[in-house]
Amino acid sequence: MSSPRSMPTANLLADGRVLVAGGAVSESVTVASADLYDPTTRTFSATAPMAVARVAAASARLLDGRILVVGGQGIDGIAVASVEIYNPSSGTWSFTGSMSTPRVNSTATLLNNGKVLVVGGYSIDDNSFPLASAELYDPTTGTFSLTGSLSTSRRNQTATLLNNGKVLIVGGYNGVTLDAQEIYDPATAMFSATGLMGTPRRYPTANLLLDGKVLIAGGFDQNFNALASAILYNSQSGAFSNTGSLLNTIGRQTGTLLIDGKVLIAGGYDTVKAYSTAQLYDPQTGIFTATGSMTMPRWRHTETRLLNGDVLIAGGKDDVAALASAETYTRK
Repeated sequence: MSSPRSMPTANLLADGRVLVAGGAVSESVTVASADLYDPTTRTFSATAPMAVARVAAASARLLDGRILVVGGQGIDGIAVASVEIYNPSSGTWSFTGSMSTPRVNSTATLLNNGKVLVVGGYSIDDNSFPLASAELYDPTTGTFSLTGSLSTSRRNQTATLLNNGKVLIVGGYNGVTLDAQEIYDPATAMFSATGLMGTPRRYPTANLLLDGKVLIAGGFDQNFNALASAILYNSQSGAFSNTGSLLNTIGRQTGTLLIDGKVLIAGGYDTVKAYSTAQLYDPQTGIFTATGSMTMPRWRHTETRLLNGDVLIAGGKDDVAALASAETYTRK
């Protein structure tokens, strides 16, 4: 890529390219630049930069194909409330309505009605208390409006759109690592509690499986120890159940649902070192098995499943520095 990028955003465009934007070059340098990955040529090319440099932002592809990038931490280390939209047709960015609250490490989930649900995160800086508030972005008006609040404030959570149109919020952190899951219902605009995992987690991965269950894997516990355990959420019963464990303890890895229904877990960090290893979860057996490793250790990287089923892994950080490199995983 044109720049090293730790914690950028990455979104698949309708034409098969991938937009990778923002991120951090170092702990003190955040960038506004953006790159487009072309899977045909397997190359990156620079596109227009955002107006605001941001890292740890949230993003979603709107129904019309534009990319919404929400909040993040700016060059001064302070959270931003501004929001930008990338138009693939023109290759340009434009501001849209700002959020009511600056947010870093929030989640952004495209709902079935075309609106985007932005949940939690933290405001101001890394020492500030996580947020319980949530907002809805309406692309028809270009504005945000507050919606129902979480029962428990959080950052570092996951958000997964379920087959029934509701959104599952899992884990996170608010001074303690959480085992307090919630469901957002767009019909009522309210959050409600759902089942317990049994293990508090922050920075796990969450993937909707083809059978409608959600695989929650890894992450960090209350003492910031990396976890190997994984669990399944059943949206019909609202309960979690155990499944096979990861091959090693990791958090801040990526998880990608493949075309064949398996889940690729790549990289991650165990508070001591970053990993280059990767593994596959098979929902039929409930077991993780090793697959080809990445060319280098990565965490804080992005994952994007391409139209041909390959997975683009971009940027992130190794044990020392942010990375400009990218690689693709191909299922043989």
